[in-house]
Amino acid sequence: MEDLNDLEPEHVASVSAQALALMAQLDVPVTPANFTVWFAYVLGRSPALRKTIDILRSNKRRFDKTLNRELHSTLLSSSSFRQDVDSISEELGSILAHVRDDLSDAIVDNCAQSAELTEVGRSLRATNDSQRALRRLGEELAKATQRASALEAKLAESSGELTELRASLEEAEARSRTDALTGLANRRAMEMFLRSAQINAMESGDALSVFLIDVDHFKKFNDKYGHQIGDQVLRVVAKYLQDGIREGDLAARYGGEELMCILPGASLEICRQVADRIRARVAGARVTRRGTGQEIGQVTISTGVAQFKPGESFEALIERCDEALYQAKQSGRNCTIAAAA
Repeated sequence: MEDLNDLEPEHVASVSAQALALMAQLDVPVTPANFTVWFAYVLGRSPALRKTIDILRSNKRRFDKTLNRELHSTLLSSSSFRQDVDSISEELGSILAHVRDDLSDAIVDNCAQSAELTEVGRSLRATNDSQRALRRLGEELAKATQRASALEAKLAESSGELTELRASLEEAEARSRTDALTGLANRRAMEMFLRSAQINAMESGDALSVFLIDVDHFKKFNDKYGHQIGDQVLRVVAKYLQDGIREGDLAARYGGEELMCILPGASLEICRQVADRIRARVAGARVTRRGTGQEIGQVTISTGVAQFKPGESFEALIERCDEALYQAKQSGRNCTIAAAA
């Protein structure tokens, strides 16, 4: 949200009054977080937030504690740390490039001046004092050119270090968003992706579907073969999951032996087909113990599918998906159940 220091006091007071009036009208508790959301909404500088609230109001949604928390998360995500880091890095890179260009121009100018002064020196050989002065001045300019060249080399080295630092930051961020065991997105990255996908779906009117996977009888693999085999089973399922979705989809570890996939633009039926295709591939896989080749038995998964309803909260969507997964478990496992649209 824009810094309040950039706004006139009268405007801030007007926006605050409108925000408080709306909060009272919609029974939104007056807390710092909630007020920040509604101030931003009235101010109108966050299109994603405004679109989300407008849709929720048109659907007559109740702004309860959960929904208010979701809205605050939406506001924060609209000005994420990642975007700030990228912006700062790009600006620093641009500054370095400009400084390097300016320095190169200065070196060229100094070289030209040195050559010109040498010519002047030749034309003034009859006057010893002038020739000596010009020669000394030319020598000093040559030294200045050498110093500038050395400075440019150091600047180029610093630029390389900046590039390496940025790459390290990107790698660190990637690790912070990745589940170490499966290589899929972790819970934090999944929640951020799904919230963004929900906003995009409401703005565009496109479908958005998700499915939740649970490994059947996972505990028996750990009890019978040990946790290392349990981890191997999770990695196998994660690989089939990642291989079975599109580039724009997201596969994540939701928690424990539960994995989740988010499919922007996919209808409930398309999502069900994708989930069931992955389920069938997992069931047909031959999983063996590494090192010995011992087969550890068939691995199966149960899957619950749900399609996002415009204005639906994050928790409500996941709950419907989980209910469909529970039905799949109750139906004998190794099957896919879709929640009612």
